[in-house]
Amino acid sequence: MTKKKELSGKLNGISDIRRYFYKNEEPIYFISATNFNLLGADEWIKGFKYISYIECFDGLHPNVFSPQTEMPHDEFESIEDINNYLLQHPEVQDHLKTRSTGKNAGKAMFLMFNEATEKLAKKLGLKIMFPSAKMRTFLDNKVNTNRIAEKAGVACVPYVLSPVKDYAHLQEVSKKLGKDLVIQTPFGDSGHTTFFISNEAEFDKHAEEIIKEKEVKIMKRINCRGSAVEACVTRHGTIVAPLMTELVGFEELTPYKGGWCGNEIYPDAFTPTLRRKARKYTELFGEQLRKEGYKGYFELDFLIDQDNGEIYLGELNPRVTGASSITNHAVFALADAPLFVFHILEWMDVDYAINIRALNTRWAKQENIDSWSQIIIKHTKDTIEYITEAPKSGIWKMFDNGHIQFDRMDTHRRAVETENEAFFLRISREGDYLYEGADMGILVTRGRMMTDDFELTYRAKNWISAIQGKYSANLIEDKTAQPILMGSLTK
Repeated sequence: MTKKKELSGKLNGISDIRRYFYKNEEPIYFISATNFNLLGADEWIKGFKYISYIECFDGLHPNVFSPQTEMPHDEFESIEDINNYLLQHPEVQDHLKTRSTGKNAGKAMFLMFNEATEKLAKKLGLKIMFPSAKMRTFLDNKVNTNRIAEKAGVACVPYVLSPVKDYAHLQEVSKKLGKDLVIQTPFGDSGHTTFFISNEAEFDKHAEEIIKEKEVKIMKRINCRGSAVEACVTRHGTIVAPLMTELVGFEELTPYKGGWCGNEIYPDAFTPTLRRKARKYTELFGEQLRKEGYKGYFELDFLIDQDNGEIYLGELNPRVTGASSITNHAVFALADAPLFVFHILEWMDVDYAINIRALNTRWAKQENIDSWSQIIIKHTKDTIEYITEAPKSGIWKMFDNGHIQFDRMDTHRRAVETENEAFFLRISREGDYLYEGADMGILVTRGRMMTDDFELTYRAKNWISAIQGKYSANLIEDKTAQPILMGSLTK
């Protein structure tokens, strides 16, 4: 049997799928600002490479390509801008050519992309392994998410969808929800466009952003805790990973009150009832996404009402996310295959069979879940600072007195051996600017970073302050002299 025939045959089960990717010959890329979201994918898929704007590993990661020269460009205002810059960079284009076979440059995943990205990728011979930018934009709209949830039969926090003209109009359209409200504009950035409104003064602070939208989501404010689940729509059904806790709004980590700033995964994080309901809702939502024409990776945020124990859909992210690193490196994923493997499989030209029910049942078992935490450390001050020194990516060790020290270079969080160690992925580096909301880096460690009362642990606070203390920066007094600055690079 020829290699071509062997690779084109039907794959039966997990072992065939794993073997297929270990023998893969087609170039596959994750193109983004950093390689954070799909860390470790190169260990599962032969021929998988990262093309990154930010070189987090100082050239030491064997499968990260980052252009060495800065090409003239407009100021970046989004991750899409970064990706479009990369696709137009001569060094990136040359790198693709060295690995391409004829007109086929391979396949690519992006954290974020737009119609311009699609045109650039097509010109280079790259096939994007995600539904169209138009569909992703439609699904990413928080207003549309609730309409899809209604069709799927997934419960949402009591809400109304409406334009808002002024505070009096807000009171009129939301009177059934009470006085304490949460307003979300259609598109947001890690809590940057989630507004908590209980009076006119709070409304006035954000009135311009709310009123300019054709429609916003207005929700009853509940006493809730955040959670997240990642999943993948396949031709055989929806694969659902375990429910994770979310770190939200901690002032030590983010300047945004509703801002996502990390995740935890551990066996007894939720009651069996909540886990079952979250999995059921995710399967229902995934089936509705399939009917809408979507396939592949997605993430749902759930809100758990602390007063009545109900679980509600918060929002949808139709892509890999900042939580993907936690999902794809947990024991349940390593025992079978990470979720991104099934996503990529849907975009390969191969037939396969898999028992989704059996896989979901295995992944739901508590004994298949180990304990990990990750925190996203942002610059929380309303300042602009020029970085003169930044900590390295790799394994750091904390001593009993709270001080930390770089221990060894590694590209994988799995190298963390104890709770006194952590894997740090540096985002902001020497020569960059720190600004309000800028990602400084991601810290991943074994064990928990929150208490049962959803407060940061003493250990978490020590790690945060220690990492921040490894940055040195000069304050820039004239903010107007600085370039336009963008938000999160990770989610």
